[in-house]
Formats: sequence, structure tokens, C-alpha cells
Amino acid sequence: KKEEKAEIEKTKPSEEELSFTASQMAEIIKKLQEEIGDIHFDYDKYDIRQEDLPTLKKVASYMQKYSKLRVIIEGHCDERGTNDYNFALGQKRANSAKQYLISLGIPSSKIDIISYGEEKPICTQQNDSCWQKKRRAHFVFIEEGK
Repeated sequence: KKEEKAEIEKTKPSEEELSFTASQMAEIIKKLQEEIGDIHFDYDKYDIRQEDLPTLKKVASYMQKYSKLRVIIEGHCDERGTNDYNFALGQKRANSAKQYLISLGIPSSKIDIISYGEEKPICTQQNDSCWQKKRRAHFVFIEEGK
């Protein structure tokens, strides 16, 4: 019972947050979209890399600070492999990021995942540099109820 109550208390908006207007929340989200970069993955992998932990911790920190925030984690791949394989790999990448955020105390109900596989490339060159940029999880912040 105590744990449930603590969990409920965590998800209640703060007094400060209750006074946020829609435009203030929109500004916070805009700032986050600019500040939070993508995390990247090694070829054919979906495990979180050490160098991406600070980004995930920053996402968790903002989500704890602003209880009205939700995040959609998009999983992306380079074009090597079949469409089906890349869709599944993108799903695993997004889910890896989600599971890490959950391990930091973010409720799973605040996190959605989607895979775009190779469908939304960030660049179009056929080289290692571009392929590395494509292997990513991208964070899209939205306000709860929007």
C-alpha cells in the first residue's frame, strides 16, 4: 500500500506545474526537443551504449520534473537488411531505451515506442558515417492528454 501511494504521489503534478499554461508547456517541450539528442546503436545491435547513458538519465530527470510529460521513443535503422528485419530491430532499439527509462523510475505508461525501421533516414549517403547516424532512438516529447 505504501509503495502504491508513493507511486501515485510521484505522478501527481506539482503546484508549479499545475500553474503552467499550455504555451509554457509547449515551450518546455520545444526546449527538450532541441536539447535531448538521439542515442545511437552499433551495427545490428540494440543494447544501450555507455556513452548514451547520460542522455537517457537526462530524459528521465525531465520526465520526473514534469509529470505531464510523455515520451515517444522512435527506433530507427540503416537500410542494410530486409524491411521486416529492420522494423523488428528498430522496435528492439526503442524498447531498450524504454526499459532503461523504466529502470530509472519512469512509469511505463508514460513511454510509447514505435519503430520506423529504415523508413525515415536522417541522411542518404551509403557510407559508415551515415549508417551510424541512422542507427538511433529518437525522443519525441508530448504533453499528457495531447
